Amino acid sequence: MSTHEDRLKALRAQLERDGLDGFVIPLTDEHMSEYVGAYAQRLAWLTGFQGSAGSAVVLAQDAAIFVDGRYTLQVREQVDGAHWQYEGVPQSSVAGWLGQHAPEGARIGYDPWLHTRAWVKAAGEALAERGATLVAVNANPVDAVWTDRPAPSAAKVMAHDDCYAGQGAADKLQAMAQWLAAARADAVVLSALDSIAWTFNIRGSDVARTPVALAYAVVHADATADLYVAPEKIDDAVVRHLGQAVRVHDRADFAQALAGFDGRTVVADPDRAVAAIFEALEAGDAHVLALRDPAVLPKAIKNEVEIAGHKAAQLRDGAALSRFLHWLSVEAPQGEVDELGAAARLEAFRRDTGELQDLSFDTISGAGPNGAVVHYRVDDNTNRRIEPGTFYLVDSGGQYRDGTTDVTRTIAIGVVSDEMKRRFTLVLKGHIALARAQFPTGTRGGQLDILARQFLWAEGLDYAHGTGHGVGSFLSVHEGPQRIATFGGGDEPLQPGMILSNEPGYYKAGEYGIRIENLVLVEPRDVPGGERAMMGFETLTFAPIDRHAIAAELLTSDERAWVDGYHAMVLERIGPQLEGDALAWLNGACAPL
Repeated sequence: MSTHEDRLKALRAQLERDGLDGFVIPLTDEHMSEYVGAYAQRLAWLTGFQGSAGSAVVLAQDAAIFVDGRYTLQVREQVDGAHWQYEGVPQSSVAGWLGQHAPEGARIGYDPWLHTRAWVKAAGEALAERGATLVAVNANPVDAVWTDRPAPSAAKVMAHDDCYAGQGAADKLQAMAQWLAAARADAVVLSALDSIAWTFNIRGSDVARTPVALAYAVVHADATADLYVAPEKIDDAVVRHLGQAVRVHDRADFAQALAGFDGRTVVADPDRAVAAIFEALEAGDAHVLALRDPAVLPKAIKNEVEIAGHKAAQLRDGAALSRFLHWLSVEAPQGEVDELGAAARLEAFRRDTGELQDLSFDTISGAGPNGAVVHYRVDDNTNRRIEPGTFYLVDSGGQYRDGTTDVTRTIAIGVVSDEMKRRFTLVLKGHIALARAQFPTGTRGGQLDILARQFLWAEGLDYAHGTGHGVGSFLSVHEGPQRIATFGGGDEPLQPGMILSNEPGYYKAGEYGIRIENLVLVEPRDVPGGERAMMGFETLTFAPIDRHAIAAELLTSDERAWVDGYHAMVLERIGPQLEGDALAWLNGACAPL
C-alpha cells in the first residue's frame, strides 16, 4: 500500500502530465456536503487527515493543508509536517495562500464540481495578482492516481414515511412552486443531498452516518420535478412513493440536462450548488438567479410531527446513554476500559433499543489528553485507557427514523484536580446561561454566543469552535442555516421549531478536554407584561451531567436550581426506562447538588 508521501509524488507527476503547476483539493463532494461518501474522500486519501472539514493545495515544491481551530491538534498528528505546511482557518485561506505562493505564470487546477462560484472568483483574483491563472479541469487528477478509489454507493433509496416527515412530498413541491412563482422563476436546481432527501421524503445510506442518497433534482414552477439518481438505487416502491409528479432519470444525465433551459429563469444556490452547475446552466443560455435553496429554511423549522419524533428519539437515546454512563461508572475505575471499548459499548446500548439506524457521526471517545482534540477520532494507534484522575469526553449520537441525536458528556474518572473541576464548572455555567436565555424575535445565533463563553473569558479562557449547530430530522447532524457562533455563521435569525446544540467547551492541550452538549428547541415565550415577542430554548436531551466534576460553590443559587431541575427531569423521563443497578445509579447521579 502506498504511503502518503508516495501519493503526493504521484499527484505531482500527474499534474506535470496535465500541464498544471498546482491543484486544490477540498474535503467535499459534488453536492458541497460536509460529510462525504468514501469515493469523495480525496483529502484523507492524499494527506491522511481524518477530520470533517479542510482543504489542501499542492504545488510543484510546496503543499499546504488548511483546517479550522477544531483540528489544530489533529492535523499535526495525522499529516506529515515534513511534506505539508499547516494553515489555520480563518486566519489563512486557500486563495490567500495561493496569492502568496503560486509561481508567476502558474496554471493552478481546480475541479469545478467541488467548489462554489465565490471560491473560484476569490482564488482566481488572488492568482491574477501574481500573474497566475486558475484552470478548471475536466478530470480530477487525484482520481487519476487513486487507483483503488471506491465506487459511489449503490445502496437503495428508501421512502421516508409521512408519519415521520409530517408533510407529504407533494405538498413540499407545491410550496416550492409557489416560491418559484414569487421569484418569477421557472425552476430551481437542488444539489444539496439533505435538501433533496427532505423535499422528496426519501433517505439513503450513501454517506456514512448521514441518511442521504446521491442525487440531484430540478423542481419546476408547475410543482413537478426531475430526480436524477442511479437507476439501480430505485425500486418500484420508491417510484410509487415519489408519485407521477416526479420524473426519475439517471444521475449521469444531470449535467447534460442543465444545458436544456434555454431562455428560462433557473434558481441555483450560490452556497450549495457548485460552480459547474452555474456554468452548465449559463452555457445553455438559462437566466440564473442566485438564491438560497428553498428547502433550507423549512427543513430547519421542524413541524409538530418532527418535533414529537425528535423528543421520542431523545428519550430512547437518553436511556441508552444513561445505561452506558452507569456501566462506565462501574468499569472505568478498574482501569481496564479503553476509548475503543467504551465507544463500542455505547453503540451497543443504542443498538439494544432496536430502533437505531446508524450513529449520527463517529463517536468522539477521548480519554485524558485525547479529549483535548476537539473532533478526535479514536483508532488502534491513538487508543488510550480511561484512567483514574482524568476526564473522559464522549460526544456521540444516533440516527433514528424519528430523529437525530447529538450529546456530549464529560466524566470525571475518580478524583480530578481542583483546576479541572473549576474549568468544568465554568463550561457548565456557560451551558446554563444559554439554556436559560430569553431573547426577542429576530435574534441571531451569533448574538447569543457570548452567553456561553462569558465565564471562560473572565478567566482568560476560550474554545475554538462554535457553540451551537442545527440538527436535522433523521438527516444531517450538522444542519444549517442556524448556528450559535461568532465566526463561520451565526447570522440566521432563530425561529420557533429550529433545533440547535448547546455545547460550550474547554480544551487544555496535552491534558484534558471538557464539553457539555444538549440539544435545544427554539420556542416562543409568553412574558407577562412584556412588549416584545420573545423566544427561548426547550432542552431536549436528557442524561446526567457528572456531579463529581462540578465545583458547586462556583454556582449561583439560580444555576444550582437549574442543575437540580434538569436532573429531576432526567430522573422523571429516563428513570422509567431503567431498572436494577442502573436505576439506582441514576437516582444518585440525579440527586440535588
